[in-house]
Amino acid sequence: MGKSSKDKRDSYYRLAKESGYRARSAYKLLQLHDVFGLLSIPSAAPRVVDLCAAPGSWSQVLSRTLPNTSRIISLDLQPMTPIQGVVTLQADITHPSTLPLVLNHLGGEKAHLVISDGAPDVTGLHDLDEYVQASLLLAALNLAVCVLQPGGNFVAKIFRGRDVDVLFAQLRTLFTRVTCAKPRSSRGSSIEAFVVCEGYAPPKGFEPSLERPLALGMLDDGLGEGATVELEDDGEVVEQTEKGEVVRYIVPFVACGDLSAYDSDATYHLPEGRESIDPVQPPTAPPYKRAVELRKALGGGGK
Repeated sequence: MGKSSKDKRDSYYRLAKESGYRARSAYKLLQLHDVFGLLSIPSAAPRVVDLCAAPGSWSQVLSRTLPNTSRIISLDLQPMTPIQGVVTLQADITHPSTLPLVLNHLGGEKAHLVISDGAPDVTGLHDLDEYVQASLLLAALNLAVCVLQPGGNFVAKIFRGRDVDVLFAQLRTLFTRVTCAKPRSSRGSSIEAFVVCEGYAPPKGFEPSLERPLALGMLDDGLGEGATVELEDDGEVVEQTEKGEVVRYIVPFVACGDLSAYDSDATYHLPEGRESIDPVQPPTAPPYKRAVELRKALGGGGK
């Protein structure tokens, strides 16, 4: 498929190149911000951590939107081309040595916001993909609660599946408000969404640690005997037992992005004679690089 064909098929891919973003995912964070005000941090020197950051489009949004006094830390297992105003670290978010590294670059202070747009290579087996994505999210959450200040926010990609409400309930034990959001730039045909967790408020006695991963426990998947369902003022549905014990949270779902914006599933005509441009920053060390090299060596082609 040529550049022009992809530009027609994917408007946000085209816009990202024209705006200097490394990936179309930049518009997902921008549209989440439009609804939740995530980047309007009430501080003269905001502190933000971007997990699973490569190729760096979310970090680009942070560097363009936040003041020059901000501390922006970006982590990924893969190497990432530097971004002005951003500290890029090649590190494993599950390794205990990563935490002091992040805190050191934060100046010993806690972060106002932690974001994660990480996702595994999908297999097409939806149950497996959802499980692996949930595991990645919990790994990001485990680091996030170690670096977030009370009242801080956490945003991460999720795959909506059959048991995603259990994950929401786990997140709700740590944050005052949890919302499932779908940016307009995220394809409607995709099970991808984003969980927006606002107001970090850990339970009494909770001690976050990378060496002791979160063990929040599984909540019941259904109503217990005598349970009731209540609709909260903020749109959150809470299931409770007769003793007032919470059984399950059903979080609100929010669509982000103006209806006048491009439809990520639509194909648009381009002006005649328009020349397509190259991506801003090709991957520095993509995981598929070795596979492409082997295919070429075997005479199978590949770019």
